Amino acid sequence: MKNQVLTLVIGLLSCLPIMAQKSEGQQSIAVALPNIENIDVSREIVAKLIQIELIKIDKYKVYDEFDMQEAMQSNELFQNNCYGKRCLAALGKEINADFILSSSLLSFGKRIVITMKIMDIESQQVINTHVMEFVDQKDEIQRMLRILVRQMHDIEVRPETLAKIAHDDRPIVKSNIYRIDNTGPRVGYSLFSGDLEEFASRSRNQGGLGIFPGATMIGYQFEKQYVGTENFSALGEVLVTVSGLEQGVAIPSIIFMHGVRFGKGGWEIAFGPGFGFSTVSNGFFDTEGLYGNPGNYWTEGEFRRSEHYDPVQNNLPLYEIDEHLDRRGNTFRLNTRFVFAAGRTFRMGSLNLPVNVFYSNMRNSSMIGLSIGFNVLKD
Repeated sequence: MKNQVLTLVIGLLSCLPIMAQKSEGQQSIAVALPNIENIDVSREIVAKLIQIELIKIDKYKVYDEFDMQEAMQSNELFQNNCYGKRCLAALGKEINADFILSSSLLSFGKRIVITMKIMDIESQQVINTHVMEFVDQKDEIQRMLRILVRQMHDIEVRPETLAKIAHDDRPIVKSNIYRIDNTGPRVGYSLFSGDLEEFASRSRNQGGLGIFPGATMIGYQFEKQYVGTENFSALGEVLVTVSGLEQGVAIPSIIFMHGVRFGKGGWEIAFGPGFGFSTVSNGFFDTEGLYGNPGNYWTEGEFRRSEHYDPVQNNLPLYEIDEHLDRRGNTFRLNTRFVFAAGRTFRMGSLNLPVNVFYSNMRNSSMIGLSIGFNVLKD
């Protein structure tokens, strides 16, 4: 056991020179307090976010605010207006850094412009400069800073990430700008009315579902944005659902919708056709109780097999025979309806929570309900 511990200690000690050489081989960089105009965020927070992004790329030994604290307090100029080459060089020499990064953030005209430059302290020359315009999304400041830091160091940035927040004077031709992608699962509840309410409430021995005229819904929504600007998005949506599982039935449907999403609040309206299948039969409701209990549903076949039918006289029922929903029916019918929905997407960090109310109108029937979904925004 002692030999094993000794071997481990020797191994760790042998790694220390290598680790020290790696740390010594990295040049140091400091981040000056940025210039910020028309953006409600502190200079200290922005400087800290840039430090974090520099640490992530693992190219420099990054000075933090504590490394720079003594130098910042020694000269008031370092704290207030240290943006020019002379002041930046002086700050870099004071803390003995190899490079210093200066930045500027400006918000105007529904866009945010960020400038970054890196100065070599020894030569007092700016060796790298980068400027980018972004859409006015102040909650995406860290992502904007990450993009600039990575592009300045020739590190690839995912095109879809850049497209979400980069400003473009021709945004209508882009499909991902200011995108909220709500593809994901959906759950909800709806209430029935009209013929659908009657069919749900009708007893099973009468061909109905024998359930409360309302049902939960579970499904999945596929979404594709095909037009987008900073304040407007046009969407194609497909929603596949199954309803009524909690009551022992399964009512499938598929809905195709065109959606329009407005502004940063994520407000949306959508509309489109829905399709499903059901079984039907030809029959009538005995509303007057002429052939038994009032309200009973008789199929045409049941009536012809009953004592009320005389095959010689071929007496027809005293009600008009029509097509009705009937789970016992042998005929399948395509159900069509039109769906209207409105709602809002709530953002909680990387989590999207779309909440919608919807109304579905069909022949002699309708549904009204609420649905909630979720999905995670990928960086």
